[in-house]
Amino acid sequence: MTPAPILPGATIGILGSGQLGRMLALAARRLGYRVWVFSPEADTPAGQVADREVTAGFADLSAVGEFARGVDVVTFEFENVPAATAAAAAQNAPVRPSGDVLRVTQNRRREKDFLTRAGLPVAPYQPVGSLAELETGLARLGCPAVLKTAGYGYDGKGQVTLEQPTQAAAGWAALGGQPAVLEAFIPYEREVSVVAARGLDGTFAHFGVIENTHRNHILDVSAAPAEIPASVAAQAIEAARAVLEQLGVVGVLCVEFFVAPGGRLLINELAPRPHNSGHLTVDACRTSQFEQQLRAVCGAPLGDPGQFQPAAMANLLGDLWAAGEPDWAAALAVRGVALHLYGKREARPGRKMGHLTALGATVAEARERVVAARRKLGGA
Repeated sequence: MTPAPILPGATIGILGSGQLGRMLALAARRLGYRVWVFSPEADTPAGQVADREVTAGFADLSAVGEFARGVDVVTFEFENVPAATAAAAAQNAPVRPSGDVLRVTQNRRREKDFLTRAGLPVAPYQPVGSLAELETGLARLGCPAVLKTAGYGYDGKGQVTLEQPTQAAAGWAALGGQPAVLEAFIPYEREVSVVAARGLDGTFAHFGVIENTHRNHILDVSAAPAEIPASVAAQAIEAARAVLEQLGVVGVLCVEFFVAPGGRLLINELAPRPHNSGHLTVDACRTSQFEQQLRAVCGAPLGDPGQFQPAAMANLLGDLWAAGEPDWAAALAVRGVALHLYGKREARPGRKMGHLTALGATVAEARERVVAARRKLGGA
């Protein structure tokens, strides 16, 4: 039996309080929900727009339990919430997606093992727990290969590329001897993602396929729809559906893919939450990824994810502030461009401070507009 929906006027609890939590809170506010956020820090991007900001560490399970008692449903805005934190919250309120989804997706080995059991395509890999296992893995997979920490990695953190077997010891030391996963290096033509949602009743909705480019391992520009063959797009969407269904996700999840020569898809990683590549849905789609997350965790019908026009998104990193305040007026003078800033007090190199979105008659036009607008901001 499907639980009763959580109606507007109820309180949404968000574990984590960065920009994803901020945009989720804004979507919730628009629909008449109240929002509490739980964060180790104060005056956070999500806390600035929430009804209540609870400041405590994720290891403070008593505070987590008290937080959950005050809300009607708990969700999270990043996957590195400890499993014990999710379990403590679940004693007092439904947690969606579940802690089991977190457990799988916050560890690369468990994630790849899940995908392999599900019959979904991943690059050849080998778990690594010692230097000897790393050397064995390099002999099996060959070089180059990528060594990644098993847990808590994002934006290229916790990984190193090994070009030669002789680099094994240095690579192992660079990751601090942590449990890791060694992946074969895959030459690919492009990177794409599918942001999708699964409702409490098992319904599925997706935002199509989004094409992504990275700079220094951080997402730089996303554009949708991805300019790939329709057959490849259909395969990516069906793979995303399989992930959400087999994991039992209630909420939004992003599947990131490499597109290898010949249109062969390989899943790179999963993110069980709204995703940076889906930010363009706020301006480009009838229902944004954040409203879709809200609808799903509250047991409401999923919204129409249809896209009005081709769109592109460009991240704004702290580097833009190196020469002083960016020229916002110049960027906003570019037709069809929207600005989103996250309320972060300190701009640091590589830190995501906001993003620009542009719409256009074509994907190329949208991408050109958003890149031109960012260039007008000045900075590094």
